Amino acid sequence: MSAVSFGSNIANYSAGDPIIPAAGIVTPAAQQMTLNSNYLDIRTSGWAQQYLPELYTAEVEKYGDRSLGGFLSFLSAEEAMTSDEVIWSEQGRLHLAYTGEINPVTGAIDAIKGIDSNATEAHAIRKGATVVAVVNNVVFKAFVKAGSEASTSGLTIKPYGAENVDDLDGIATTDNQAIKFFVYGSEFKKGTGKMAESIEPKFQSYSNKPMIIKDHFEINGSDAAQIGWVEVSGEAGQNGFLWYVKSEADTRKRFEDYLEMAMVE
Repeated sequence: MSAVSFGSNIANYSAGDPIIPAAGIVTPAAQQMTLNSNYLDIRTSGWAQQYLPELYTAEVEKYGDRSLGGFLSFLSAEEAMTSDEVIWSEQGRLHLAYTGEINPVTGAIDAIKGIDSNATEAHAIRKGATVVAVVNNVVFKAFVKAGSEASTSGLTIKPYGAENVDDLDGIATTDNQAIKFFVYGSEFKKGTGKMAESIEPKFQSYSNKPMIIKDHFEINGSDAAQIGWVEVSGEAGQNGFLWYVKSEADTRKRFEDYLEMAMVE
C-alpha cells in the first residue's frame, strides 16, 4: 500500500487503482471524452477555472458574403409588373446553330432541330456556307454543298481535308449519327453568283406568371432585450450583442435571396 496527498486530503490506493481527485480538481482524460471528472463548469469558481479557454467575443464569418442579392439587378433583368401574367420576346441567335443526324458516307444531314428550342424547324443554312461541326466528339470544318435552296429540312456537307465525313479519324460509317454545327462563314469560287436567299431575323416569345413567396420571423419581447456575450453581424451589415438583430437581418436577406434564386432557377 502507498499514499498520495492532494492538498490536505490523503488517499490510499493499491497499484493499478484509479486516482480519485479531491473536490474542485479536474482529471485530464487520455482521450477526448466527456466525463464528470474532466468537465469545466464556467459557473463554478475555483482552482480549475485556470483551464477555462479565453472567449473570442466576435462571431467568425467563415463563409464570407453568402448573399446573391443584386445579381438580377446587376444584369438589368428586373422589371415591375402589375398583372398575373407577363409576356416578353427575346432576340434569336445572330449566328445559325442546329443539331441533327448525319450520314457520314454521303454527308447528308436530316432531323434538324434548333439548338436552343430542341424542336424540329426549317433551317436557314445556304449553299456556300462554311460550318464547324462535331460528330462523336470529333470537331471539323465543312463546306455546305446543298442548303436551304434545295431543302429546308436537310442539307449536305463536305469536310475540309477529307473526301467524306467518315474519312475523318474517329468517325465511323454508321448512319444517323448525332451532329452539332454552326455557320462561321462562307466560301465561293471566283466568278460565281451571290447567296441565293436572305436570312430574316427571328425572335422567341415567352410568357410567365408571378409566384408568391413567403417566410416568417418571430421574436418575443423578452428575447429582443436579451444581450449576449457574442457580437454578431448580419448579412445586411447590422451588428451588435443582440441576437435578434442577426436573426431578423438574416431572415430578410434569405428571403431576398429566395426571390432572386427562384427567378434564376
